Amino acid sequence: MNEEIRVEIFGRVQGVGFRHFVKETADKLGVFGYVKNKDGGSVSVVAQGNREQLDNFLRILQIGPQLAKVTGLSYFWETPKESYKDFSIILSNGIIADQKKSFTNLGKRIFNIGDRVPKHVAIIPDGNRRWARARGMEETKGHDRSGENAMALFEEAKKLGIRYLTIWIFSTENWNRSRKEKEKLFDLFVRSFNKFEKEAVKNKIRFRHLGRKDRLPKRVIEAINKLEEATKDFREYNVQICMDYGGRDEIVRVVNKLLKAGVHEIKEDDIARHLDSAGIPDPDLIIRTSGEKRMSGFMPYQAGYSELYFTDVHFPDFGAEDLKKAVEDFGKRKRRFGK
Repeated sequence: MNEEIRVEIFGRVQGVGFRHFVKETADKLGVFGYVKNKDGGSVSVVAQGNREQLDNFLRILQIGPQLAKVTGLSYFWETPKESYKDFSIILSNGIIADQKKSFTNLGKRIFNIGDRVPKHVAIIPDGNRRWARARGMEETKGHDRSGENAMALFEEAKKLGIRYLTIWIFSTENWNRSRKEKEKLFDLFVRSFNKFEKEAVKNKIRFRHLGRKDRLPKRVIEAINKLEEATKDFREYNVQICMDYGGRDEIVRVVNKLLKAGVHEIKEDDIARHLDSAGIPDPDLIIRTSGEKRMSGFMPYQAGYSELYFTDVHFPDFGAEDLKKAVEDFGKRKRRFGK
């Protein structure tokens, strides 16, 4: 039985023959579906075939034709709702208008205009308890303020054109905190998830949890599952919450999955497909608040070429303007990806 994969490719992928490359590849592999350019400069692909065909197709898409430069790729596996008889290129508003838009987007890429806003921003939100202590408050009040602040950041990220926003709210090491603090945190998470559901559905924001679920309280798991289910069909904007997440723990879980599947020689693609963030582009920008200048094990595999931004602002005070400053700083940097 055929499967379906929906892919979005980012980078210098318009005006360089990328769609024709995709169609030629699909025809060679016997894959059906379509490819089209998106207004923001990316390329969207829907493809159907068996798992082996689609895995090969996905690997080739990450390379692209000679003039292209793929900087990110996201994908989602789905059950086909309709069948395609061939693979086609979809044009927007006729061939002339389509080509004009493609070359306009190519120009933006060449002059680095389109890359000034990171597609994926991840935040390590530090300083909640320090913020509360400095104001003579109970430490958990800092978490309450941060929950409200996160909602505002989701909205601001969407305005800025950030497609993926990830926030690390509970690490694998946070289990060492007091029972009272953990219970208050879990209650806060449940309230926040229930509140966010309405906004996420209204604004078509997809929500995903990254990390472990086997150790979380039942009420938290139910709230997560409900929010993920309600937003699973959205594609344009994405929010990821890392809860009971640790980078080393994630890699150990990936290796155990591969061993259980009988994989004897592990390749990079094998690891990438089994990460909690599979199908999500690696972070372009990672922000850590409250003056700490370390990663604390956050996304060690995904963060290989992420730009890092550190600020002294405690997370409860890290608002829309602070996010803008981080994005502006990112836009001034020249990313070489090891070249």
